[in-house]
This record gives sequence, C-alpha cells and structure tokens, in this order.
Amino acid sequence: MKPRNYSKIFRVLHWSIAITFLLLLLTIFLRKTWMEKNHVAEIIQTYLTENNYETLPQDEAIVLAKKIRKPMWVWHIYFGYVLVGLYCIRLALPFFGEMKFTSPFQKDLDTKTKFHYWTYLIFYIFTGISLITGLIIEWGPKSYKKPMESIHELSIYYLLAFIVIHFSGVLWAEFSNQKGIISNIISGNQNK
Repeated sequence: MKPRNYSKIFRVLHWSIAITFLLLLLTIFLRKTWMEKNHVAEIIQTYLTENNYETLPQDEAIVLAKKIRKPMWVWHIYFGYVLVGLYCIRLALPFFGEMKFTSPFQKDLDTKTKFHYWTYLIFYIFTGISLITGLIIEWGPKSYKKPMESIHELSIYYLLAFIVIHFSGVLWAEFSNQKGIISNIISGNQNK
C-alpha cells in the first residue's frame, strides 16, 4: 500500500484538531490533578495555618479554589469553541471535494480497512456528542447542566482510547506497509 499524499487542507485541519484536543486534555488533566478544587483548598488552608491566619471553613476554601482555577478552565471552553469550528469545517469539506468520508459498510473492504473506517466514524460521532453536550452545558437550560456534564465527562475515555488506537495504527503502518506515513502527514510529500 503506497502512502497517501495529504493535501495542505488535510494536514492543517488534522494538526489543528490534534493540537486543540491536546490542549483540551491538558485543561482536563490540570483540573483533575494540581488544580483539583479540594487540593487547591488544602493548599490555601495550609498556607493560612502556617502563617497564623484564621482558616476558612472548608466550603469557603473550595469556593476560593474554584475562583483560582476558573481562568484556566475558561481556556477549556475556548478550546471547545475552536474544536466546534474545526469539526464543522471537517464535516463541510467533503461537500467541496476535500477529505471525503469512506463508508465502513462497503462490501469489498478487508477487515483492517473496515476497522480503520469504523474507528474514524465512531470518533466523529463521539466528538459530535462531546461538542453538543459541551455547548448545552454552556448555553442550554440550567436543568440540563448536570446530565450533560455526566455525558460530557465520559468524553475523556473515548478520546484517550482513540489516541491510543490512532498512534498504534500510525506506528504499525509506518513500520510495515506504509513507510513514510508520518512524514507525509507533516509535509504532504510522498516518499519516492
């Protein structure tokens, strides 16, 4: 199988989506680790105690912790809006003859190719669900916020699974039958 020659539009969109997803993952990682509200509240309480200040009730320390991390979380929302735009462009491009989707339902496909096409179809469906739930969390009725957050938070699992499958597939292809696939997605040039 010969490596593809990826168009400039394909490469720019691919890397824009990849970088945006990585930035979204970074904000999630920070929110779940160093910037986790209870952790930040504990740092605040420790600082107050060590410097002989009056400590705050735990619920007030958590409110303060949320205020401290809010600017970082706002970036998650901004990156989400960027991804909505990139996703819409990706869905529109086939109508302009670029980046056409290939159906996994074709009868003449081998198992590996069907898996490849199914993986991307599922990725785009789950990405759409993540984006829609994120928009509902931000712009929808407050009564929908909690259930949408529950669905939206599951996004991390499909995304991490996709990243592992994607990198594994790319490395497998690079070191087997599609040498040059990595350099092609960066430069667009086929290896001769």
